[in-house]
Amino acid sequence: MMDDEKDPNIEEGTPETPQAEATEAVTEETTAEETSTDETPVLVQQEAEPTAKIIRKDATKVNVLITEEVKEEGVEIDEADQSGTTGEGHADFNWNMTNRSAASRYTDQERADLEKAFDASMTNISEAEIMSAKVSSIIDGDVILDLNYKSDGLLPLSEFRDQPELAVGDTVEVYVEQQEDEKGQLVLSRRKAKLLRAWDRIRDSYANGTVITGRVVSKTKGGLIADCGGLETFLPGSQIDIKPIVDYDAYVGKTMEFKVVKINETIKNAVVSHKALIESDLAEQREAIIASLERGQVLEGIVKNITDFGAFLDLGGVDGLLYITDISWGRINHPSDVLELNQKVNVAVLDFDENKKRISLGLKQLLPHPWEVLDEAIQEGSTVEGKVVNIEDYGAFLEIMPGVEGLVHVSEVSWSNQPINAREYFTVGETKSAKVVTIDREDRKMSLSIKQLQNDPWDEITANFGIGSVHTGKVKNLTPYGVFVELDEGIGGMIHISDLSWTKRFSHPSEFVKVGDEIQTTVLEVDEQNRKMSLGHKQLEENPWDSFEGVFPEGSYHEATVLRKDDRGAIVQMPYGLEAYAPIKLMRKEDGTIAEVDETLTVKVIEFDRDSKRLTVSHSRYVNDIRKEAKDQVYKEQKEEREETRKVLKKTSSSIERSTLGDLSAFEQLREQLSGNDDDKDGDK
Repeated sequence: MMDDEKDPNIEEGTPETPQAEATEAVTEETTAEETSTDETPVLVQQEAEPTAKIIRKDATKVNVLITEEVKEEGVEIDEADQSGTTGEGHADFNWNMTNRSAASRYTDQERADLEKAFDASMTNISEAEIMSAKVSSIIDGDVILDLNYKSDGLLPLSEFRDQPELAVGDTVEVYVEQQEDEKGQLVLSRRKAKLLRAWDRIRDSYANGTVITGRVVSKTKGGLIADCGGLETFLPGSQIDIKPIVDYDAYVGKTMEFKVVKINETIKNAVVSHKALIESDLAEQREAIIASLERGQVLEGIVKNITDFGAFLDLGGVDGLLYITDISWGRINHPSDVLELNQKVNVAVLDFDENKKRISLGLKQLLPHPWEVLDEAIQEGSTVEGKVVNIEDYGAFLEIMPGVEGLVHVSEVSWSNQPINAREYFTVGETKSAKVVTIDREDRKMSLSIKQLQNDPWDEITANFGIGSVHTGKVKNLTPYGVFVELDEGIGGMIHISDLSWTKRFSHPSEFVKVGDEIQTTVLEVDEQNRKMSLGHKQLEENPWDSFEGVFPEGSYHEATVLRKDDRGAIVQMPYGLEAYAPIKLMRKEDGTIAEVDETLTVKVIEFDRDSKRLTVSHSRYVNDIRKEAKDQVYKEQKEEREETRKVLKKTSSSIERSTLGDLSAFEQLREQLSGNDDDKDGDK
């Protein structure tokens, strides 16, 4: 058999120690010698810690092959004795030698130096960390990365789409997910490394104000989505620019710089701002502008925003507020009536606060005050024309020219003393003519009058509206105590609620008439000094109470219908349209219940007051009278019956007495006859 030819009879074993392995080898040799010295030699391989392969080439020679693990432990096995069959080749083998004893050939210092040198030659890698790796090769869509570790990393080329020019030798960052997987390979992630680095930059920007770069990828509700190093962030619409942005689509696809203004560590989300960068760039310019500001200084500004209360102007890096009251000397409803967005205007600096960075601006201050250039022809007594710009409860303001207004008090609207509602008489925007009553150019005040443009009708009140005259007027107002009627322009009077009807009583004038109705009246009284007039309506008819006294005397009975009632009493409708009052306790019926509304029943007049025109009635009194009358009738009938009975009895007694006496005389006559007959019979005998 050739020396390098492998014996087919090879056995493998795993002795626990080198000594056991050697013993097993000797035993096998002895057994082989006992059987036959010419048999084919047997190869025995034993695996242990360390592992060694023992190959027997012939009966007289044994070669021992040491594996790399045994060499690392410093174990050496000399070639066995070539005597082979006798086993004398193992006589010089140290059977007490172990791994530890083999390792003891290195001192502790030497071993420590060797381990330190070994560790220094390898990179210390920990899981969940970002490491730098060098591209060692790119093969078939895969990138092999060298981390100076015992194994290389492998990533698909698709994870490097952000580096289209990736080449061998480039250094990239990767995230270590596992040091070894089930195959012993290093598991890396380029995407996680990018996201973690992006989040670190975002946190740094939030903490230190550093600038990050991102690309706007899409539009969303209220803002934009920006990709900052692989991590999506939200850019609110109000943080895109210092001026309002309407078209968000114009920013999609643009690369912009941001500052992080808000982060959420839990969900790894962030809010960024481009406006903050612009504001920081303008900060120095703003400080310079504010430092050079002076009250009264005229600046040029651009209208950047318009609100209900004013407009914001860009003064070249700093904003100023132009209040609506400082836009025009005249009244305006909204700043947009005068200003437009992006309009350039010259304004005056009214006031500023260096600490709060607030600047108050004025536009009208660049023009002279209208009172200063008011026409001298406008004097007391002159007639002016103006537009109603404001209405208050006490009157209305007329704008004679922008910035010049006059007040028309409600007392100067009409000559009538009837109350005037300014909001019903005036309308904002309409034009009115008025007379100047007073004017004060220093205090810039003017009072106007509309009624003084007409003649005072009260100068001829007696001739046109004498006492007793009849007129038709229009109801202008109602109060709980009366009705105000306008008879002519500026002339009117009041009808008291008691003068509306002779026969009916009203709790409110609205039960008789409505605002806007026409009503016929007669003048009862005129007070020229106080410009008052008393009117009446019922006086147009004769006073029916003169004849009612004979129709409704006290104690008379009448049919009445209940019109209304309350806790105190009821109003009932009497004949001829007369209304009467009945206390509630006097409206109790015979069955004990109170009469209801619309119920018709008989009442008794218990009071008639002609002067107060008051009629009081009672149903209970009527019921009592009926009961008493019935009782009296029964008593009368009983009395008459008793009288009749007495007469009958008396007549009967007399008749009986006469009958009794007649019977006695008849009996006497009969007795006498009987006695005479007896005497005749005796004589015959």
